[in-house]
Amino acid sequence: MTMWCWRPERRVRYSLLMNRSDLIDCLAERAKTLPARDAEVVVSVILDALAGTLASGGRVEIRGFGSFALNYQRPRQGRNPKTGERLRVPAKYLPRFRVGKELRERVDCVSARPGFIPGGE
Repeated sequence: MTMWCWRPERRVRYSLLMNRSDLIDCLAERAKTLPARDAEVVVSVILDALAGTLASGGRVEIRGFGSFALNYQRPRQGRNPKTGERLRVPAKYLPRFRVGKELRERVDCVSARPGFIPGGE
C-alpha cells in the first residue's frame, strides 16, 4: 500500500514498508551529490556501526529518533510445540529499540489524521 505524504518541495508517494534498498534510494534522491553506489556504502557503514556497537554490549542513541540497547532475557523453560517436550531455553541478549520523544510525537500526529488505518489499504 502507498500513501501520499507532503514534503515542502513536492508531494511524494511513500510506501508504508521501507526496506534497505528503499532507504538507499531515498538517501540518494535527497542528497543529489551522492551517487546511489555511495549511498549504499553510507547505509552499510551506519548499520554495521550500529550492529557492532550493540554486539560489543554498547548502546546507540540518536536524539529525536530513539535508542538501541540490549535487553537481557534470563534462562527459562520452553517446550517444543510439535512434541510438547520440555526444554531449557538459555539466557540471551536481544536488541531493543526505545522510541524518542520527537519520533513518538511525529508518529502520533500521523495516526491522529482522519481515515488513517495502520497497515490498512
